[in-house]
Amino acid sequence: MKVSARNVFAGTVTNVKKGAVNAEVSLSLQGGAEVVAIITNGSVDNLGLATGKKAYAIIKASLIIIGTDVHNAKVSARNVMCGTIVKIIEGPVSAEVDVDIGNGNIITAVITLESAKKLALKQGGHACTLFKASSVIIGID
Repeated sequence: MKVSARNVFAGTVTNVKKGAVNAEVSLSLQGGAEVVAIITNGSVDNLGLATGKKAYAIIKASLIIIGTDVHNAKVSARNVMCGTIVKIIEGPVSAEVDVDIGNGNIITAVITLESAKKLALKQGGHACTLFKASSVIIGID
């Protein structure tokens, strides 16, 4: 599977909770981090998603929000993963920020350069990544 999204994480489905139209799908990544996705019931059925099935969580880098002090913050994003900034590439408008959340999982975010400067992001520093469950695409092989 080749996709243009920067964030593709292999995992195992740990829960599928169906609603009237959509389902909440939880994936456990290598090392135990959890990603929650909201997808349609039709997609759950088409992909054959069930507990124990291998799947991928796919998130575009532009949908990742970066924060530096969100541990006690109350936010509506279901996916909050913190770690160490391992790389920053600054461009004239945007910055690409890689955050190592452990166990070989690196989340890439593309944010404005102004935001990166305002947050005083630096390699080796601490940061948290946030993204909504509805921003996650689920894929299978």
